[in-house]
Amino acid sequence: MTSPRKSAANARGKPFAAGNPGKAKGTRHRVTRAIEELLEGEHEALTRTAIEKALTGDVVALRLCLDRLAPPRRDAPISITLPPIATAADTVTASSALLDAVANGDCTPDEAGRVMALLTAHKQIIETADLAARVAALEERK
Repeated sequence: MTSPRKSAANARGKPFAAGNPGKAKGTRHRVTRAIEELLEGEHEALTRTAIEKALTGDVVALRLCLDRLAPPRRDAPISITLPPIATAADTVTASSALLDAVANGDCTPDEAGRVMALLTAHKQIIETADLAARVAALEERK
């Protein structure tokens, strides 16, 4: 007996009939479009009202205005010193410096993880470039 999740009638990823691709990418949800239609031409008046309420001490309006002027940062730059990375082997030294920065409190483990991902990607790029150069050199010898 097959489980209901695997039946063709309700298989995920295939909600449309053949030839029907669904909504085009970037199509806005109908509720979003309805709200935009309601606000059409009122943006300036609404913004002015929110600013006036914020200036009179309305905390919610103040937060709304500040979030628009200076939205909370999702990501902040960090400043750590890493050695130059010219070869794949240099990434070992750089990752050690990164771990030292975490240990010294210069960056958080989450920040270090993101930088480590960049180091790993950079290492792969260097290795690919080195491999391409080696293959080209071998082909020239033949």
